[in-house]
Amino acid sequence: MKFQESLNALFEAVGGKENIKNYEHCATRLRIILKDDDKLDKEKAESIPESRGYFFNTGQHQFIFGTGKVNKVYAELQEEMGEAGGKEKSGDFKDDVYQNLNPAQRVVRVLADILVPLIPVLVTTGLLMGVRGLLLELGLEMDENWLAIFAMLTDTAFAFLPVLITFSATRKFGGNPSIGIVVGLMMVAPQLPNAWAVASGDAEPMQLLGLEIVGYQGSIIPAIVAGYLIARLEKGLRKFVPDMIDLIVTPFVTLSVTIFTMLLVLGPILQAIETGVLDSIVWLVEAPLGIGYVIYSAFQQVIVITGLHHSLSIVELGLLSDTGRNVLNTLGTASMAGQFGAAVATAYLMKSKIGKANALSSSVSTLFGITEPLLFGVNLRVLRVFLSGMIGGAAGGFMVSIFGLAASGVGITFIPGILLYTYSVAALIQYIVVIAVAFAVAFLMVRLQSKQISAELNAGV
Repeated sequence: MKFQESLNALFEAVGGKENIKNYEHCATRLRIILKDDDKLDKEKAESIPESRGYFFNTGQHQFIFGTGKVNKVYAELQEEMGEAGGKEKSGDFKDDVYQNLNPAQRVVRVLADILVPLIPVLVTTGLLMGVRGLLLELGLEMDENWLAIFAMLTDTAFAFLPVLITFSATRKFGGNPSIGIVVGLMMVAPQLPNAWAVASGDAEPMQLLGLEIVGYQGSIIPAIVAGYLIARLEKGLRKFVPDMIDLIVTPFVTLSVTIFTMLLVLGPILQAIETGVLDSIVWLVEAPLGIGYVIYSAFQQVIVITGLHHSLSIVELGLLSDTGRNVLNTLGTASMAGQFGAAVATAYLMKSKIGKANALSSSVSTLFGITEPLLFGVNLRVLRVFLSGMIGGAAGGFMVSIFGLAASGVGITFIPGILLYTYSVAALIQYIVVIAVAFAVAFLMVRLQSKQISAELNAGV
């Protein structure tokens, strides 16, 4: 096998095959859960051939092999572990992951499992917004019919966002996704005053039992809670509802109780909480003199290290639903560009040709929005390098504040993210400038500290 040497070193580092409880891979990392974490040899784990780095997070030992290569390593690991019979794994990988998470990490993981499947749809919608904006910017005239068609393409996903989220949440929590879809549709039904129309003063809330009722257009947290309620009610009812009438009673009670609970009890409270959270985050990010932009873009990759960045999807979706703009996407790209510039500068300080090649190859995935190989394989090994990347990100964030730049969608950053800024030529140019400034400042900061960084990098070489 091509990666036999890597696997042998990995087995030695983790305490043998018999200590592996479960394993999986993502775009760049081989992720392993061990029966006994104390048997891991960290020094050996960090020096596995073909691996660009190792770190431990949320109960998982993660080995960075990079895009494409990790799939091949995983396939050989499957063969080595006897995966053909399916007897070596302890069970579902996600179940084992959840067992190792603290309550806060579990919440973040649940949010990611609900929102990540929706990203392709939301990315496509953002791209269509960019296409419409670019065509109008280039002077193409559209009549009302064409504008209506584009409105259908760009607005539908966000207008029915609660439907998508309730469906995904219901499926995640183990309920009937079809009921989730129907509840989601009811939450944005035309019989309810449109939330955006009420917010703009073009419509009045519905008065019911002394409460002001509006639709849930663009709402996220209420939709997630609705999905949870559906699943819990279904599971609870099936414990005592006879099988003979289950098909009628369980869906009827589940749907009715969920929608009335959301409309009259939890919904208004959750809407108020969601609005307050979004307004607070926007207030912090848009602090005077661009301070919020600078701080966020400096620290965004710190959030990535902790794995909490998945929870930011809720904020990004909320911003898009309320304003049609997503500045967190732009600031995140600035943060990535800063770390990218620091990593590239660091690579050229390495005396080892292999080390330099590994550093540069670890950095390439950043161009497509994946920064873990760069962070754990290069920048975090020398604190000065990582801090230089943060300074570069801060510089990019400052440029974002000057331009007032924001994306038209979610889910893609860096080079693919260019498509979210095609709504105007000026925005496209500004996006490129933000990346260039963040990269250049971080690169320069590493060069200014080249003696100290080189001494740390090349110690013992």
